[in-house]
Amino acid sequence: MKNIINIGIPSKGRLRKDVLNIFKNKRLNLISERGKRDLIGSIKNIKNVKILYLHAREIVERLGDGTLDIGFSGYDLLRESEVNTQKKINVIKKYEFGKANLVVAIPDPWIDVQTVADLEEIAFEFRDRKKKRLRVATKYPNLTREFLFSKGVTQFQTVESLGATEAYPFTGSANLITDISSTGETIKSNNLRILKDGQILKSQACIFVSKKNLKKNGIKKLVKLLSK
Repeated sequence: MKNIINIGIPSKGRLRKDVLNIFKNKRLNLISERGKRDLIGSIKNIKNVKILYLHAREIVERLGDGTLDIGFSGYDLLRESEVNTQKKINVIKKYEFGKANLVVAIPDPWIDVQTVADLEEIAFEFRDRKKKRLRVATKYPNLTREFLFSKGVTQFQTVESLGATEAYPFTGSANLITDISSTGETIKSNNLRILKDGQILKSQACIFVSKKNLKKNGIKKLVKLLSK
């Protein structure tokens, strides 16, 4: 069927739960043949909608390439994606859940470092004394580079974080991190400190639409209902 509307929902975590509540509140009954672990579902009594449970990052990519029509994900992940991808996606609504900030955090013992400007001094010290670059562990290399460059910090390299980013400075894999944090508690409890001016981006959950597919039958009506 050519006119199937594909909707992407995060496959796990808090975001999934909150998005499922949107459907529940609109009395849209989501069904999956194999229960919670199913990656594909549908909406009861609506024939032409397919629900795809995907990683939140993948939802953004697939909205960009037009294989998803509507998707729920974080604003941070949209902004981290390639500029070309961002241009192909409309932000329809920002929700009041999934709120978190992308921040720069350093090891607590770095007493002399309070602001991003102080990082530049440390970066030069690293380069001149240790012949090394300052390493920043992150799952957000694009936003991190953009932010640090805009603040005049240039002597660093990003290290891709594949798991708990907070642990990287203490395993020798990196010197500092940028990470998404809703309360700052995890960062604190891991002996790290957020820089005073270290907020890179405010994020929250959003409903997005692929610009390419806006003209598909029934999309506008569905988006209106979900974003009301």
